[in-house]
Amino acid sequence: MKKYYLIVAALISVLISCGSDDENYTVPDPDPVVPVSPVVVDLNAVPYPVLSTYKFFEGDMKNLQPAYKVLPYDLNSGLFTDYASKKRFVWMPEGAEATYTSDSDQLNFPTGAVLIKNFYYDNIQPGNTTRIIETRLMIKKTDGWIFANYVWNSNQTEATLDPNGSYTDVSFNHNGTTINTSYRIPAEFECATCHKVGQNNVSIGMKPQNLNKNFNYNGTSKNQLTKWIEEGYLKSEGMPSNIVSTVDWTDTSMPLELRVRSYLDINCAHCHAAGTHCDYTPMRLAFHETVNPVNLGICVTPLNATVEQPFIVAKRQPNKSALHQRMNTTESSEMMPMLGRTVIHAEGVQLMRDWISSMDGACQ
Repeated sequence: MKKYYLIVAALISVLISCGSDDENYTVPDPDPVVPVSPVVVDLNAVPYPVLSTYKFFEGDMKNLQPAYKVLPYDLNSGLFTDYASKKRFVWMPEGAEATYTSDSDQLNFPTGAVLIKNFYYDNIQPGNTTRIIETRLMIKKTDGWIFANYVWNSNQTEATLDPNGSYTDVSFNHNGTTINTSYRIPAEFECATCHKVGQNNVSIGMKPQNLNKNFNYNGTSKNQLTKWIEEGYLKSEGMPSNIVSTVDWTDTSMPLELRVRSYLDINCAHCHAAGTHCDYTPMRLAFHETVNPVNLGICVTPLNATVEQPFIVAKRQPNKSALHQRMNTTESSEMMPMLGRTVIHAEGVQLMRDWISSMDGACQ
């Protein structure tokens, strides 16, 4: 028995000794978990019947909380759509990057990229509630962009693909006034009216000149283009150190003409450019082209001139300017833009009035 205890004691001594030799040893951390975007975009299956299939948003979908690698963005000046607010996001496949062409050209997006644009009101009457109307997707396939419009249900739990277009009645508060209108959700074929150059579908607004601004990323303000480069969404090669950029047209501290040119670029240039829907008109309203006042229509005779509006822009005479008139009507045969709005953008019209009224001289 005594021999047994001696053996046990010896074993314990050996174990203690071994433990002492390795007392500083720590179990190495496993390989760090690399997060993976949950987004599902099968280019052979899109567009999906419902929006949730893409997994762009986490949690309650109506909160539009972006999933990992779904990056929010904004533009210096936004497109007017019946006073609807917008939340914009971009997603790209792992390892895919957009590339820079010029300040004024759309970024060249990789195959598989998705642009996500949500249209909503947060002041629906009578209770100032929030209602998401639609989510528009542009998906870059191997042969170009496709459009997919999703209409949200009344419970705000899901949005369903609708290629045919529709109207929905909305009543919302704007600056203390209730506006009632039938909001137009565009059909797929209508999207191409504005999103086409030649035979190719294109994005609108995704130009470095419009994206060159700071954005609040979870409490941290950072230039959007810098953020895209950091996220691996934009190649840094070829990017200039300075980008000639548009401005926020609502910023009254900026020069009036610069605000006007920025407004016209985002709201009108997609149709008033070479190879687009209205390329037959004498106006060229892209920001980089409106340095030339002729392209703005100043003292230029419109195609269908009238005694009431003899010029596209008549100096000091907004009421005799076709540009002002077309923005200040909802007559389908006269209004500009011809799509995308059912009400008059009063603030945009006032911007044009202020600009035209401020001009020196007169058109002859």
